[in-house]
Amino acid sequence: MSAILAVRIGMKKSIRCPVCKKSGDWFATAYGPFCSRGCKLIDLGKWLNEEHLISDPLRAEHLESFADLPPGRHLDEPEKDDNS
Repeated sequence: MSAILAVRIGMKKSIRCPVCKKSGDWFATAYGPFCSRGCKLIDLGKWLNEEHLISDPLRAEHLESFADLPPGRHLDEPEKDDNS
């Protein structure tokens, strides 16, 4: 994600790296949201070793509450803040 896009959708410029917790504008780098290639690989390793996992598989009943939503591209757009 580019830094310009991050600003447009209201993301903070300074975020914390999910691995080492250093603050910075990580979405402006090739590794965002991570601060470095090393932190990105550490996170990938945790997923591959199942230290990070999605514990409950997605089932049809999880989506039932969304059945009445109208179809359209607008659903993929970030919600606008009323304070803008």
